[in-house]
Amino acid sequence: QVHLVESGGGSVQTGGSLRLSCGASRSTRAMMCLAWFRQAPGKEREWVASIGRDGRTTYTDSAKGRFSISRDKDSITLYLQMNSLKPEDSAMYYCAADPTLGFGLCGISPASYDYWGQGTQVTVSS
Repeated sequence: QVHLVESGGGSVQTGGSLRLSCGASRSTRAMMCLAWFRQAPGKEREWVASIGRDGRTTYTDSAKGRFSISRDKDSITLYLQMNSLKPEDSAMYYCAADPTLGFGLCGISPASYDYWGQGTQVTVSS
Protein backbone atom coordinates (compact mmCIF):
# COMPACT_ATOMS: atom_id res chain seq x y z
CA GLN A 1 0.00 0.00 0.00
CA VAL A 2 1.22 3.50 -0.78
CA HIS A 3 -0.48 6.84 -0.27
CA LEU A 4 0.08 9.53 -2.91
CA VAL A 5 -0.49 13.26 -2.52
CA GLU A 6 -0.14 15.74 -5.39
CA SER A 7 0.65 19.44 -5.06
CA GLY A 8 1.87 22.33 -7.16
CA GLY A 9 -1.13 22.98 -9.35
CA GLY A 10 -2.42 26.47 -9.99
CA SER A 11 -3.44 29.03 -12.56
CA VAL A 12 -0.99 30.35 -15.13
CA GLN A 13 -1.12 32.14 -18.45
CA THR A 14 -0.30 30.56 -21.78
CA GLY A 15 3.44 29.98 -22.02
CA GLY A 16 3.89 29.74 -18.29
CA SER A 17 5.37 26.92 -16.24
CA LEU A 18 4.34 24.79 -13.28
CA ARG A 19 6.06 22.01 -11.36
CA LEU A 20 3.80 19.36 -9.95
CA SER A 21 4.92 17.17 -7.09
CA CYS A 22 3.61 13.83 -5.86
CA GLY A 23 4.69 12.74 -2.41
CA ALA A 24 4.56 9.06 -1.52
CA SER A 25 4.09 7.57 1.93
CA ARG A 26 7.04 5.25 1.31
CA SER A 27 9.74 4.72 -1.27
CA THR A 28 8.47 3.70 -4.70
CA ARG A 29 11.93 2.61 -5.86
CA ALA A 30 10.90 -1.04 -6.30
CA MET A 31 7.72 -0.25 -8.19
CA MET A 32 7.73 -0.87 -11.91
CA CYS A 33 6.22 2.44 -13.02
CA LEU A 34 5.09 5.85 -11.84
CA ALA A 35 2.98 8.09 -14.02
CA TRP A 36 1.08 11.31 -14.42
CA PHE A 37 -2.41 11.38 -15.87
CA ARG A 38 -4.82 14.24 -16.41
CA GLN A 39 -8.55 14.60 -16.78
CA ALA A 40 -10.43 17.59 -18.13
CA PRO A 41 -14.17 18.07 -17.45
CA GLY A 42 -16.24 15.78 -19.63
CA LYS A 43 -13.22 13.89 -20.91
CA GLU A 44 -11.61 10.58 -20.08
CA ARG A 45 -8.53 10.38 -17.92
CA GLU A 46 -5.50 10.45 -20.23
CA TRP A 47 -1.92 9.40 -19.73
CA VAL A 48 0.69 12.19 -19.79
CA ALA A 49 4.04 10.67 -18.84
CA SER A 50 5.64 7.66 -17.16
CA ILE A 51 8.95 6.80 -15.54
CA GLY A 52 10.02 3.20 -15.17
CA ARG A 53 12.04 1.55 -12.45
CA ASP A 54 15.05 1.76 -14.75
CA GLY A 55 14.54 5.51 -15.13
CA ARG A 56 13.25 5.35 -18.68
CA THR A 57 10.73 8.09 -19.40
CA THR A 58 7.93 8.19 -21.94
CA TYR A 59 5.53 10.98 -22.88
CA THR A 60 2.34 11.47 -24.76
CA ASP A 61 2.93 13.35 -28.01
CA SER A 62 1.42 16.59 -26.73
CA ALA A 63 3.82 16.61 -23.77
CA LYS A 64 7.04 15.81 -25.61
CA GLY A 65 9.50 18.68 -25.50
CA ARG A 66 7.44 20.62 -22.96
CA PHE A 67 7.00 18.33 -19.94
CA SER A 68 9.58 16.41 -17.94
CA ILE A 69 8.88 13.62 -15.45
CA SER A 70 11.42 12.84 -12.75
CA ARG A 71 11.76 11.53 -9.21
CA ASP A 72 14.04 12.26 -6.31
CA LYS A 73 16.91 9.92 -5.44
CA ASP A 74 14.92 8.20 -2.69
CA SER A 75 11.91 7.72 -4.98
CA ILE A 76 9.67 9.41 -2.42
CA THR A 77 8.67 12.34 -4.62
CA LEU A 78 7.62 12.29 -8.26
CA TYR A 79 7.72 15.49 -10.29
CA LEU A 80 6.23 16.82 -13.49
CA GLN A 81 7.87 19.96 -14.82
CA MET A 82 5.52 21.61 -17.29
CA ASN A 83 6.76 24.38 -19.56
CA SER A 84 5.18 26.31 -22.42
CA LEU A 85 1.75 25.56 -21.05
CA LYS A 86 -1.30 25.82 -23.29
CA PRO A 87 -5.00 26.21 -22.47
CA GLU A 88 -5.55 22.62 -23.61
CA ASP A 89 -3.27 21.47 -20.77
CA SER A 90 -5.91 22.60 -18.28
CA ALA A 91 -7.08 19.60 -16.28
CA MET A 92 -6.92 17.82 -12.96
CA TYR A 93 -3.54 16.11 -12.80
CA TYR A 94 -3.09 12.80 -10.99
CA CYS A 95 -0.04 10.78 -10.10
CA ALA A 96 -0.26 7.02 -10.13
CA ALA A 97 1.85 4.01 -9.19
CA ASP A 98 2.08 0.50 -10.59
CA PRO A 99 3.38 -1.54 -7.66
CA THR A 100 4.40 -4.54 -9.76
CA LEU A 101 7.89 -5.60 -8.74
CA GLY A 102 10.50 -5.82 -11.43
CA PHE A 103 11.08 -4.13 -14.75
CA GLY A 104 8.83 -3.69 -17.74
CA LEU A 105 7.10 -1.30 -20.07
CA CYS A 106 4.93 1.29 -18.39
CA GLY A 107 1.26 1.14 -19.26
CA ILE A 108 -0.66 4.12 -20.59
CA SER A 109 -4.06 2.94 -19.42
CA PRO A 110 -5.37 3.99 -16.01
CA ALA A 111 -6.14 0.31 -15.41
CA SER A 112 -2.40 -0.38 -15.29
CA TYR A 113 -2.04 1.59 -12.04
CA ASP A 114 -3.26 0.55 -8.62
CA TYR A 115 -2.52 3.62 -6.52
CA TRP A 116 -3.69 7.18 -7.19
CA GLY A 117 -3.46 10.58 -5.60
CA GLN A 118 -6.40 12.93 -5.16
CA GLY A 119 -5.31 15.27 -7.96
CA THR A 120 -4.13 18.84 -8.33
CA GLN A 121 -5.83 21.35 -10.63
CA VAL A 122 -3.96 23.08 -13.44
CA THR A 123 -5.63 25.96 -15.26
CA VAL A 124 -3.99 27.71 -18.19
CA SER A 125 -5.59 30.90 -19.44
CA SER A 126 -5.13 32.41 -22.88
